[in-house]
Amino acid sequence: MRTIKKYPNRRLYDTEVSRYITVSDLRQLIVDGEEFEVVDVSSGDDITRTVLLQIINEQESGGQPLFTTEILTALIRNYGGATQKMFTDYLDRSLSLFVEQQQAYQNRFAEFLGQTSVGAMSEMAKRNLEVWQDVQQNFLRSAGLLKDPPSQSSKTAPKSGKKPTDD
Repeated sequence: MRTIKKYPNRRLYDTEVSRYITVSDLRQLIVDGEEFEVVDVSSGDDITRTVLLQIINEQESGGQPLFTTEILTALIRNYGGATQKMFTDYLDRSLSLFVEQQQAYQNRFAEFLGQTSVGAMSEMAKRNLEVWQDVQQNFLRSAGLLKDPPSQSSKTAPKSGKKPTDD
């Protein structure tokens, strides 16, 4: 587990990379899937939750908030009541299910792209090249810069593999 130390001067120190980091850096660690704990250097207490709430607060202050007033009100109502444990379990399961579904969707989408994109793009490029070559030849023929092929029917007739003979 990666350890982040929080000093009394409010600075955060990442022990893994041996440098001071910002709250934005912590947010990026979360987005990247890194596991960490934040420890108060003075008391030795685990203050990870407090720092995570600070990150949420900063995210909610700018841009499009994730939590509506109704959601925040429901969260506050469920603190300390008889249903707090049940509500916490419900939120945990709901978020876990959401993450699993998102991951499954992303995996299926990546699999779909991996199976079809290279072959489909290659085939499409080949067909586009053939059409472009036909357009060029027709243009050159109509401009008189290219002679007509000996027989237009040979283009549509199946190829037998034999060369025509001059009789």
